[in-house]
Amino acid sequence: MKKASRLVGSSAALTLLLSGCSLAPPLKTPAIPNVDAYKELGPWTTAQPADRLPRDSWWTLYDSAELDELEKRLIAANPTLAAALADYAQARALGDQARAGLFPSLGVGASVERNRESVNAPLRAATAPTDYNNNALSGSVSYELDLWGQIRNEVAAGEANAAASAADLENARLSLIAQLVDDYIQLRSLDRDSAILDATVVAYSRALRLTGQRHDAGIAPGLDVSQAQTQLDAARSEVAQTLAQRALMEHAIAALLGEPASSFSIKPEIVAITLPQIPTGVPSTLLQRRPDIAAAQRRMVAANATIGVARAAYFPTLTLGAQGGFQSTAFSNWLSAPSSFWAVGPNALLSVFDGGLRRAQVAQARAEFDASAANYRGVAIGAFQQVEDSLATLNHYHDAAVEEKAAVDAAQRTLNFSMALYVKGAVDYLIVVTSQTAVLQTQLEALTLDTAQLRASVDLIRALGGGWESSAAAGLANTRGLEHRTGDGT
Repeated sequence: MKKASRLVGSSAALTLLLSGCSLAPPLKTPAIPNVDAYKELGPWTTAQPADRLPRDSWWTLYDSAELDELEKRLIAANPTLAAALADYAQARALGDQARAGLFPSLGVGASVERNRESVNAPLRAATAPTDYNNNALSGSVSYELDLWGQIRNEVAAGEANAAASAADLENARLSLIAQLVDDYIQLRSLDRDSAILDATVVAYSRALRLTGQRHDAGIAPGLDVSQAQTQLDAARSEVAQTLAQRALMEHAIAALLGEPASSFSIKPEIVAITLPQIPTGVPSTLLQRRPDIAAAQRRMVAANATIGVARAAYFPTLTLGAQGGFQSTAFSNWLSAPSSFWAVGPNALLSVFDGGLRRAQVAQARAEFDASAANYRGVAIGAFQQVEDSLATLNHYHDAAVEEKAAVDAAQRTLNFSMALYVKGAVDYLIVVTSQTAVLQTQLEALTLDTAQLRASVDLIRALGGGWESSAAAGLANTRGLEHRTGDGT
């Protein structure tokens, strides 16, 4: 027993000596090109928001109570989000499984048996009983010494993968919320399209009556009536096409909310949606704010730890084990000292030849790390591109919208002049038709540009990681322990 105690003590001392040993290489994060400011900047981006804008309610910037309600329903019932949450729970469970290796395993067992031994059994003593009882009560403990950091690296990889899954969950949430905002903007844009087209149908109907009256009076040829009828029929066709597009968009929103399209509807109406002022911050903050970048970085950490796990296979594993209990053929002396038994001692195992298996596993782990590092760099660079794309769209579409609104005014004046001249007989109806077409096209194009700016603002918020906060508020959050650690992507 004293020798066993000395052996256990020596093993414990060795464990303490090597407890800091890890075969995972130092983490080498790939360099991400960075700049001091975004290239695409416009005067509208200089406005400052409130001191802190929570990430989980950024859509309130669009100032729509209906959109707020839809977002709440999405968060509560979207099936894709529910699946991402389940994936996160699975990743956490896998991390807990790896962490269990840091602790000893304990087991107990008990058996009460009635046995019969063959009379012709080999080496059976002549005086041995043929029928006998075998009562046993035992316990065991086993603990693998983490000499080479294999278990600790498995735990580190599990924690990093769980953190990556948490970032995936936040990224899925951000993408789905942004998709709903985008779909809602398009739905309300189609409502405005319908309003313009309905007004156009009314105007074209009046024009058709006018040409019909002039034709009946012998003032205008039948060609004018035919052209007016063509304009009216084309406008009615566009009304029907717009309604079809709106129905599809309404169905898409229903799917996001986890509801059947057959029982879901949004009342058509003209809704003013505010174009938010979005401070972009500096590019360096993007790496901390984007959940997809955080997920890629954490998977790189996990892959680096996996290299340590693979390299540890070259070294022996040492397990400390002990078991003991009571065993007897009778109940009367079962739990007495003479019926006790025990065993204690270490168990070492080293693979001497594996045909290159361990070498291949290390090579695989290194390749997985290289792939994750390259993916991290690619995601980060793509994030900068997405921000620049959204800023460029916002800035240039803003300028285009200003010019298009001027074109709408000019086209309307042209139509008014041409209609007045037509009534006086100074021009033929083709001039009126051309003016009518120009008015409708410029009105719809102006609305398209407004919608494009709103959709680009959604893309920009999504590219920035969803929500933002001032530097003072960020510092306050850090001192409070980052209550929203998962959501902030840090």
